[in-house]
Amino acid sequence: MKKKVLSVLSLSVALWMNAQEKDSLYQKKIEEVVITGQYMQQSINKSIYKVDVIDAEQIKNMAATNVAEVLNQSLNIQITPDTRSGNSTANIMGLNGDYVKILIDNIPVVGDTGLGSNIDLTKITLSNIERIEIVKGSMGVEYGNGAVAGVINIITKKTNTKKISVRGSLQEETVRDSYDLKKKGNGRHIQNLNVDYNISNEWFASINFNHNQFMGYEGESKGYKYFGQDNQRGYEWNPKDQYDASALLRYTKNKTTFFYKLTYLNEKFNFYNPEVNRNPLNDGLGGVAYESRDRRYNTDRWIHQFNIQTNLGHIRYMGDFSYQNQDRKYYDYNYDIPNRQIKSRQDEKSYYKTDVIYSRGMFSNFLDSKVFDFQLGYELDYTNGYAALIAGDFFGEAVKRKIFTYSNFLSAEWNVSDKFSLRPGVRLSLSENFNNQYNYSLSARYKTSENSNLRAIAGSANRFPKYDELYTYFVNLNHDVQGNPDLHPEKGFSAGLFWNQNFSADNGWTIAYGVDALYLDVRDRIEMVMVKEPSTYKYMNLDTYKNLLFSTNIDFRKDRFALSLRGSVNGTSVSVNDLKSSSPTDFQYLVQAGASATYKLKSTDTNFALYYKFTGPDRMYVSDGASGFRLGKVDSFHMMDFIVSQPFWNKHFEISAGVKNIFDVTRLNSTAMAGSAHTAANGFVNLYYGRSYFARLMFQF
Repeated sequence: MKKKVLSVLSLSVALWMNAQEKDSLYQKKIEEVVITGQYMQQSINKSIYKVDVIDAEQIKNMAATNVAEVLNQSLNIQITPDTRSGNSTANIMGLNGDYVKILIDNIPVVGDTGLGSNIDLTKITLSNIERIEIVKGSMGVEYGNGAVAGVINIITKKTNTKKISVRGSLQEETVRDSYDLKKKGNGRHIQNLNVDYNISNEWFASINFNHNQFMGYEGESKGYKYFGQDNQRGYEWNPKDQYDASALLRYTKNKTTFFYKLTYLNEKFNFYNPEVNRNPLNDGLGGVAYESRDRRYNTDRWIHQFNIQTNLGHIRYMGDFSYQNQDRKYYDYNYDIPNRQIKSRQDEKSYYKTDVIYSRGMFSNFLDSKVFDFQLGYELDYTNGYAALIAGDFFGEAVKRKIFTYSNFLSAEWNVSDKFSLRPGVRLSLSENFNNQYNYSLSARYKTSENSNLRAIAGSANRFPKYDELYTYFVNLNHDVQGNPDLHPEKGFSAGLFWNQNFSADNGWTIAYGVDALYLDVRDRIEMVMVKEPSTYKYMNLDTYKNLLFSTNIDFRKDRFALSLRGSVNGTSVSVNDLKSSSPTDFQYLVQAGASATYKLKSTDTNFALYYKFTGPDRMYVSDGASGFRLGKVDSFHMMDFIVSQPFWNKHFEISAGVKNIFDVTRLNSTAMAGSAHTAANGFVNLYYGRSYFARLMFQF
C-alpha cells in the first residue's frame, strides 16, 4: 500500500509542477448559480445559505454512474449500502437517510416509505444532471418533514445552445477481479443516450435513456449455482438491473418559463438465499434435489412534474406540481440449483407501494424592493400507500395509510446594507396523523470584503415516524417486537457559522478557502427499546442526538491545474436508553480528510483526475445486554480513484479509463453493532466491493 500511495503522490506532484496553461473551463465559469433555499436562481456568492455544489464537469471527471458514487467523495456524507435490499442511502452528520431530504429539481423524490427521505441514491442516474447542490443543517422551513440533517438537490439539464444535440456513453467496469461481457457474465455494464432539440426560440425538448446492469459480487459467498449446505450460497452484493428514461418539454418567453418532465424507472433486484434444502426424491435410486427459496424484487417508479415560473404583475411565482408512484413488488420461487430452473413460484405481490400528489408554490417580490422582500409559500403532500407483511413483519393484512400534510411558510429577506442581509422564516405544518408542527429559521450573510462572506444560520425541522416504527408487530415464542401508533415526530435544530474567501494572486493562482462550524441537536429520537425482559421491545420517543461538525477547505487553481484539500472533525453524542440503563453521552469524534487534483495537457487536452478520501475510526456506544453499554469501533479506511480522459475527433468522442477504490476496500471490522431484537450483529460492515477498473466511451454531436 505504501508503494501505491507514493506513486499517486508522485503523480500529483508532477501534475502540479507541469501546470502552465490556462484552462478555458475555469475561465467560462464566471459565476455559479444555485436554487436550493433561494427565492429565485441566485449567484452562489450571494446565497444566504452555504451551498456546496458538484457540477457536471466534476461528475464527468469522476466517471461515476449514479448519485451514490458521486456523494461518496464528499466529506461528512457517507453512503450506507444495504447489500440485502440493494439500496444505498445518504448519511449526513451521523444521521441516516431518514433525516436527509432528497430532491430532484427542487421537489422531493418518492421512495419506498414516503416522500424525499430514505431514498435509494443508486436509482438516480447521472447522464442528464447539471449539478448537485448540498445544504447541511435543518431546513424545515424551506423543505418540511425529514430535512433534519440536510438537503441534497439534484438539478437536471433543461437547456442546450445547439439546435440538435446527441450525447451518449458506454461504460464497462470490473467488479473487483471479475468481469465478463456475456449476458450472464460478471461486472457492470452501463449505457446511456440523450437527445436535445431546440424546436424554436421558445420551445425545447429532451429525451434521455439509461441502462445500468450490475451482475453482483460473490465476495466470500459462492454464487447462485452453489448447492452446499453451509450457508455459503449467493452473493455479498446481489445483482440488480436498472432501466430509466425521461422526457422533457420546456417553454420560455419573456418572464414566463414552464416545463413538464416525465421520468420512469424499472429496477430488478435478485436475492439468492444462502440456505439450501436437500430434499430426497424417493425414486428408489437415492436421488436428491437441492433447492433454495429465492426472491425477485421488481420496482417501478413514475414521476410526473410540472414547474412554472412567471410574474403576476410584479409578484414572482414559482410552482411545482407532481404526481409520483413507486411500487416495489416481489415474488418467491423455488430454484432447482443443479438443473438451473425454477420449479415453482408465487404470484407477484406489492412489498411497498406509494402514490403521492405533491405541490409546492412560492410567491415573492411583493414590495418590488431590493432592500426588503418577503416570500409566502405553501406545500401539500397527499400520500396513499401501504407496506406488506415482509416490509416490517406487520400484523394482519398490509398496513394501509392515507396521509395529508399541508404547510404554509413565510420568510422575509432584508438587505440591511450592501454588506449585511437577514432572513427570518417560519413554517406551520398540519397533518391528519400528528400534532401541528412549527419550524423556525434565521439566516444572515455579512460581506466581510469584496471576495469574502460570513454566514450564520439557525433552523429547525421535524421527522414524522415511519411504517415500521408505527406498526411493526413481530410476536412468537422467542420475540415480542411492537411498533407504537402513539409516537410523535422527532424535532431537530441546527446552528452554523460559515466563512469563505477567495482571491487571485499576481502569479496567476486563484485561491479559495473556507471554515465551517455546525451544531445539530435532535430530540425525541425514536428507537427500539426493551420494555420487558427478556425480549419485549417497543419503539419509543426517548433518545437525544447531538453532533458537532468543524470543517475546512482550500482550493488552488492555476491555468490547467486544480487542487482541492479538505478536512473535518465530527463529534457525536447519543443518549440511548434501555430497560435498566442509559448510555454515556460524551462526544465521540470522527476525523476525515480529502483531496482532489485535476490537470489537463495543453497539447492533447488529456485530462488527469485524482480523488482521495480518508475516514478515521468511528466510535459509538452500543447496548451489550446485561452489562449495559460498551464503546464499539468501526475501522478507518482510505478511498482513492484515478481517471484519465482523452478527447479526439474535434471533441466529438472521449475515451476514459481508470481505477476506482485503489486501496481495495470491501468490508470494515466493527465492534459497534448491537444487533436488533431478533437478528444477530455481524462483526463487519459492508461498504464496497473492492477495487474495480473501467473504460468509458463518450460521444456528442
